[in-house]
Amino acid sequence: MIKRWLKDILNLVYPAECHLCGNALSPSERFICNPCIETLPRTGYHRHLRNPMEERFAGHFPFVAATGHFFYSRDSSLAQLIQDMKYRNFPSIGDKLGEIAGKELYISGFLNDIDVIVPVPMHFIKRSKRGYNQVDHIAEGISKATGIEVENALKMTRQRKTQTSLSRTERLTNAESLFCARKNINLNGRGVLLVDDICTTGATLGAAANAVTDSFPETRLYLFSLAVTF
Repeated sequence: MIKRWLKDILNLVYPAECHLCGNALSPSERFICNPCIETLPRTGYHRHLRNPMEERFAGHFPFVAATGHFFYSRDSSLAQLIQDMKYRNFPSIGDKLGEIAGKELYISGFLNDIDVIVPVPMHFIKRSKRGYNQVDHIAEGISKATGIEVENALKMTRQRKTQTSLSRTERLTNAESLFCARKNINLNGRGVLLVDDICTTGATLGAAANAVTDSFPETRLYLFSLAVTF
């Protein structure tokens, strides 16, 4: 009670602002105001078979369906949110965006076959420097919206070069054999939603998917990226 009272006082003195438009947030809003949420560019891929996200991975490994929820470009409002989430110590933006996407996916029926949410992991050295893995927060946001459990079933086996300046071919090579399944985990026979933050070439998400299907060939695999390039 006291903690909430202090938070209310601080919001009166220093009102939280929307990360996009700068307007003061209402007590029910976090990080992004409702009008700005409505302007985020949805792909609608989860409503369509053989969508561009699925076409990126078709033939590379077995999966049931794939979607990227928001369109991403470097000059978009979504890019600003992702920059704040990843590099400016606002990991809970991931929870918020994951919750938004989770609610919309749940309503559409895309998650009807999902038993567990698996976030794409970050190498422990990089995570210790950043302090968090933003993909974990996205996964937790989806879980909050849907009630589906999160299982950290994968681990990253080695550090890699940053993907930012690499070509498509270099990114694919950079991501080879990047992940493996954790011990004492069994995803066989389960519907798995594999979650990542941004899909550009699909190298990272594809490498994680290969680790899942190699270790658990009876998994029903679904791919999700919060953001996807055009």
